[in-house]
Amino acid sequence: MPQNKLSWGEALQVYLKPRVLAMFFLGFSAGLPLLLVFSTMTAWLRDYGVSRTAIGFFAWVGITFSIKVLWAPVIDYLRLPLLTRWLGKRRSWMLVSQLGVALGLLGMGSLNPQLALTQVAVLAVWVAFCSASQDVVIDAYRIEAVDKELQGAMAANYVFGYRVALLVAGAGALYIAELANWPMSYTVMALLMGVGVITTLLVAEPDHSKVKAQAASFQHAWVDRMLGSGEHGPLKEWFVRAVACPFIEFFERNGRFALVLLLFIGIYRLSDIAMGVMANPFYLDLGFSKSDIAEIGKIFGFFCTIIGSFLGGLLVVRYGIMRPLILGAAMVAATNLLFAHLAQVGPDKVWLAVVISADNISGGISNAVFIAYLSSLTNQAYTATQYALFSSLMTLPGKFISGFSGVVVDAQGYAQFFVYVALLGTPAVILAVYLWWRDSRGSKAASGT
Repeated sequence: MPQNKLSWGEALQVYLKPRVLAMFFLGFSAGLPLLLVFSTMTAWLRDYGVSRTAIGFFAWVGITFSIKVLWAPVIDYLRLPLLTRWLGKRRSWMLVSQLGVALGLLGMGSLNPQLALTQVAVLAVWVAFCSASQDVVIDAYRIEAVDKELQGAMAANYVFGYRVALLVAGAGALYIAELANWPMSYTVMALLMGVGVITTLLVAEPDHSKVKAQAASFQHAWVDRMLGSGEHGPLKEWFVRAVACPFIEFFERNGRFALVLLLFIGIYRLSDIAMGVMANPFYLDLGFSKSDIAEIGKIFGFFCTIIGSFLGGLLVVRYGIMRPLILGAAMVAATNLLFAHLAQVGPDKVWLAVVISADNISGGISNAVFIAYLSSLTNQAYTATQYALFSSLMTLPGKFISGFSGVVVDAQGYAQFFVYVALLGTPAVILAVYLWWRDSRGSKAASGT
């Protein structure tokens, strides 16, 4: 937490710092490929007459984003020939992954799905792999580029850029396909990856000199402990240094409390993710039109999310991470009660706007603050691997529970479902309060008060 609380004006000025501004463009680069291998791609495939069964199998492409922790150690540890010396550890991997996405999108746009569906699938997996790799390295760069106090602002700008990219890759790509054709649409999207490439070439590489010696000493000690001090194969040594050490360091640094932290990471977004899959069916079943959902839920909701993200960043700069973390958890859980009320009110556009604004602002605040919190848990010697672990863990429980959401709605109705989802958020609020209390007690002990 900052030693001196900043004024609101001083807090706002952090968004003008070059590296904070750069996160908008890197967030855009990270968000652009996502829909191009998901909903936009499925529209393209269906437009070419691909069967629904075949399109359904393309959902498996998304598994790539859930298992990025498996190759994050390679990004953390492996130097790229020539590029690492020229650009540095993070920017070299960033550039390679961005160029990989762009080439993959160009390749997809050059194919006819009716004649080359297998090749489209292979390239979609390639784009997803490169995109997930870009996520890993951008997350690592964001954490290493600035001090902890600025992580909220970095996260807010990242979310802003990411959301803008989703609009471009969703509505923008469909609009281009309608006016021209799908090859042109994917070609334009590939060219827009140049935003990330240019940003990567312009930003400065973070300083790794402070943690390099510390990491080398830690890794050497564990290589000797696990493999012995004698001769051992280079592959075994690489596995200990690149794969085992990031996890060992996290548990060694936090002790048994690491399990509490992992539990908190897994449940913080439980309420948010569990209700998400039922949102659009809820609006339709309640009687709202598709245009109502598009205008209020998507466009109006987009701006509310951006507002929430920037508020989250400001709160972290001004008050530190822990208190906004509690606020975000409480707001996300509480807004589900508004959905329950909307289920009783019916298709009232005013109430829909109230609910959407509350849900998206609270989601924006909680996401920005939570990203800053996860960033604070990493050791900069193993940023990519540890953050990839956290980001994978934070969605798994929610995705699992959300699979039963339809069962609950069919059995007890939407109103009861949203009450249950609100209750799912209660443990995260309680645990956030406990973490704040523990952090405050540790700060007082350190200061001798």
